[in-house]
Amino acid sequence: MKKTIVVACLSVLYASSIMAQDVVETDSVGVNSDAFDMPEGMLIGEDELMRDYNNASNLSEGTGTSRTLSYDDSVLVSRLSRIPTTIEMPLNDVTRKFIDTYSTRMKSSVSIMLGSANFYNPIFEEALERYGLPLELKYLPVIESALRPAATSHAGAAGLWQFMIGTGKRYGLEVNTLVDERRDPIKSSDAAAHYLSDLYDMFGDWSLAIAAYNCGEGNVQKALVRSGSQDNGDFWTIYNRLPRETRGYVPAFIAATYIMNYYCEHGIVPHEATLPLESDTVVVQKEISFSQIASKCNVTVDELRALNPQYRKDIIPIDYVLRLPAGAIEDFLVNEDSIYGGRAGLSISSTRRAITDDVETVQAQNATSSYSGTNASSNRYSRSSRSSRSTKSSRSRKQSRSVSVSVKSGDTLSSIAKRNGTTVEKLRKMNGIKGSIIKPGQKVRVK
Repeated sequence: MKKTIVVACLSVLYASSIMAQDVVETDSVGVNSDAFDMPEGMLIGEDELMRDYNNASNLSEGTGTSRTLSYDDSVLVSRLSRIPTTIEMPLNDVTRKFIDTYSTRMKSSVSIMLGSANFYNPIFEEALERYGLPLELKYLPVIESALRPAATSHAGAAGLWQFMIGTGKRYGLEVNTLVDERRDPIKSSDAAAHYLSDLYDMFGDWSLAIAAYNCGEGNVQKALVRSGSQDNGDFWTIYNRLPRETRGYVPAFIAATYIMNYYCEHGIVPHEATLPLESDTVVVQKEISFSQIASKCNVTVDELRALNPQYRKDIIPIDYVLRLPAGAIEDFLVNEDSIYGGRAGLSISSTRRAITDDVETVQAQNATSSYSGTNASSNRYSRSSRSSRSTKSSRSRKQSRSVSVSVKSGDTLSSIAKRNGTTVEKLRKMNGIKGSIIKPGQKVRVK
């Protein structure tokens, strides 16, 4: 049975118009329905949303007539109750304000986010399912980042799920001068699901877990203690003891969940999405810049940034993963030697000189972080570690003996090269192969 909330200063006439089971009880202080801040994801306008590469490249305005429709509380209550979730979705003065905002002033932004959700919802749902969490939590990035992987808050939170550096590192996300995995949709989604699972285990209530995701578990625990409701409290009992932004955070999540399910009923026409081209990955064998890759693989630097948002300076360090359109993987493997040897656009060294100031900033952040993770002193990209690794690799190659593999049905030179960490050009030279024709059973030397 749903809990009830008594909203301060409501008239008797207004209170009687709301069904009893739809109102949620608070502590004796009552809820101040004006004392909250909008989450930053709700402050992003449609122009900024359409500057996102995936949105600009793959979304178009939907067909249909946009209208503005409003409904009585009883209708909204009924719809919220029909959302199949274990997360409580109450309607009250606060959540009503957020629903009204999404369905009126933010209609155009909602249209865009409905389109871009096609890119990210499968990733979110897979991560949430892996931890056994309610799939409606996929709407948290709507209020966190407006579904933009490159989003950065005023406080320094980054990515679709808006991780701070310390929390991100605690959940296995690497953050340093060149790499910021908070912006990686797949890795950050897994980290977010893990974090949300831990928060629910801690509080046993989804409204508290979601609030803690925004302001930290310590702030929620202190609010529970101060309200004297450690054993039976929920978000609404500690509402007035939470930071202003967190007071708006849970209601915004409820409203986002509502509008992403009932947009049609409010006359909102979703943007139509053309899914991006299928992509594939390859591990780079040398430090490489986006401009070097783009010049040989028929892709743009902007496209590489969209596919690889975790690389902060358009540089991929050695032994890291590059994501390319599937059709460009063959180009990369065929031209691998010339790509690594090329210096299209800015060279690595000149790019490094341009980011010296950022190194000092990240070192300071790592030094003050309370969580474990890669720091500047043990940076895997340091010149000495690369030199040592290069020397060992060279010595190992000199000592290694020739290695051959048998061609299997369906194999190509590019697939063999990928499996064995080499290039198509090298395979051709070692085996005297002209063109790309190989036959099942044929021996191909890979070392």
